[in-house]
Amino acid sequence: MGRLFGTDGIRGIANQDLTCELATQLGRAAAQVLTNKSTRHPRVLIGKDTRLSSDMLENAMAAGLCSIGASVVTLGVVPTPAVAYLVEKYKADAGVMISASHNSFEYNGIKIFSGDGYKLPDDLEERIEDIILGKTDISHEFPPDGGIGTVAHADNAVRDYIDHVKNTVHFSLDGLKIVIDSANGSASATAEMLFTELGAQVTMLNDSPDGINVNRDCGSTHMEGLIDYVKAHEVDAGVAFDGDADRCLMVDEKGDFIDGDFIMAICAMDMKSRGKLNGNTVVGTIMTNLGFQRFCEDHGMRFEATKVGDRYVLEQMRLDGYNFGGEQSGHVIFHDFATTGDGQLTACQLLSLVRRREAKLSSLATLMQRYPQTMVNIQVTPEGKLGFYTDHKVKAAIDQAAAALGKDGRVIVRPSGTEPLLRVMVEGRDEGQIQQLADSVAKVIREELC
Repeated sequence: MGRLFGTDGIRGIANQDLTCELATQLGRAAAQVLTNKSTRHPRVLIGKDTRLSSDMLENAMAAGLCSIGASVVTLGVVPTPAVAYLVEKYKADAGVMISASHNSFEYNGIKIFSGDGYKLPDDLEERIEDIILGKTDISHEFPPDGGIGTVAHADNAVRDYIDHVKNTVHFSLDGLKIVIDSANGSASATAEMLFTELGAQVTMLNDSPDGINVNRDCGSTHMEGLIDYVKAHEVDAGVAFDGDADRCLMVDEKGDFIDGDFIMAICAMDMKSRGKLNGNTVVGTIMTNLGFQRFCEDHGMRFEATKVGDRYVLEQMRLDGYNFGGEQSGHVIFHDFATTGDGQLTACQLLSLVRRREAKLSSLATLMQRYPQTMVNIQVTPEGKLGFYTDHKVKAAIDQAAAALGKDGRVIVRPSGTEPLLRVMVEGRDEGQIQQLADSVAKVIREELC
């Protein structure tokens, strides 16, 4: 068996890859690695999104935790960043979020946060994996009946999280008309209340989860419906979240798409102008658009790139004391307020900025010029993922494409950390050229690795 953890926790098809048995084992192993041994009944929070399998995995995870003496507090349906915030507010030893983020309903996942609200670093994930996979001598210590853990429910979890996000906003959204696509996910439980209480006039889309419609033709992975709605109605902005609401993408009042790079450009420039951008630096990833990097150079800001994954962005931010970063996908981290990407907090910050400046979102988005970028996703087996690193023909195809682009573009091919895919990203000035180069690299990969 390979590594259990990807770039964002453990993820797979529920009841096949991600089973009750695995969730129970994970609960036991996580409690052993993360909790204070002097605590008789360490406390662990569990939140979940709206997909059908979340109840099943929540109960299995809770059973594993209770079986070795941990006390579980369930939060119900909440966004992932709510778990990250509440684990510290409630003084818990660890937090768990059951969600597969932007994936369709048949997938689910388990993300773990330590007591300070941060996602686990690689070394702790590896220790948990070693226990589950039997690669360590550590054995589970099952307490007698009197030492078994209990399960309680936090009735105020949603309210406490909403109040936290509201407290990060210092300029109301009064007068703004917005439409929100909650992806039939976690934001269905929070977004309307949050943005209405901040003063916005809110229209909700896709906020009726039924267990199987999360992310289905909606949310941040399917922006078409939100774009169409904005174009057909007089609103100031459209906001889209993914299944667990840790990412945010937007649509301006004209119906034009605003991705994470544009959001970061607008917010970084504003933070710099107010002396709030630590080190005048923004942290992104290798997938951040070249246009954003040029934007930083032109406006006296530094840009630092990490591996793909908001956890790696945050690790770099913490290492060097930076307070702002994110990904093109909409994971944006305001470290002054949060320990992880938070889609609703991001939307609140950007919309508050729009209101404070009495500006149109479309006018702010012109700060950055985006380089054309194309992505081809190729489904591969686990063996194909591994073969990517050593296949000479694939490497030659990538090098040839990069040479054709020269200094005006780049080619990045990487295995997905959450899905059985190889992703081919090509970026440059000529849309026709980058599509042709992406297709040529993808063709070689399919011939060699599929």
